[in-house]
Amino acid sequence: MKIAIFGANGPTGRQATRQAIAEGHTVTAVTRRPAEFPLSDALLRVVGADVHDPAAVAPVVAGQDAVISALGVPYGRRPVTVYSEGITHISQAMTKHGVRRLVCVSSTVLFGVPAPGETFFFRKVLEPFIARTMGRTVYEDMRRMEEIVRDSDHEWTVVRPAGLFDADAVSDYRVATSRLPGRFTSRADLGNALLREAADGLHVRGFVDIRTTEAVPSFFEVIRKEAFGG
Repeated sequence: MKIAIFGANGPTGRQATRQAIAEGHTVTAVTRRPAEFPLSDALLRVVGADVHDPAAVAPVVAGQDAVISALGVPYGRRPVTVYSEGITHISQAMTKHGVRRLVCVSSTVLFGVPAPGETFFFRKVLEPFIARTMGRTVYEDMRRMEEIVRDSDHEWTVVRPAGLFDADAVSDYRVATSRLPGRFTSRADLGNALLREAADGLHVRGFVDIRTTEAVPSFFEVIRKEAFGG
């Protein structure tokens, strides 16, 4: 299968790229800084392109069987547009070149309901603080992206992970079309879920939650590392 991965040089994108190559897929890894991309393989083509530039996106999408968007930006106060603008240009290129399968990443927060079994403090204090203060601009643009994807006529799937952390290997993670219990998703599991959705055609026109259940770190360990670089 021929798969284009946007945001390939991010930690989730590298996971998806590495796993796709290992399964024998032909991968086009798209990044703004191709010289910094750490992977190489006979099945891999690394392309420099900015998703804000539709003229750069279109030739990358041409000839692909599926497109994965693993685009991501850190929390900040500035307005975010990479999700919505990126998916707009990717979607337009897919339409132009007749590519049907699209898989992209947003967040479990966008389910809009509490995680099953979560504590009152997490449900009413911590998660709202993250969603409405720390990550407000990111989640606003993710919502815009989801609206664009949902309104398209592509065979799309949106994968909504929880808080991300690094792990060495793919685990026996859980997937569902409603919000799952638990707070975290490993990037190895997320990369695998993106690949499974793209390659196996799962959950077409669906929103999918993914949760890691093994060797999960504590909430404060993840927040310290991911939000504050600790």
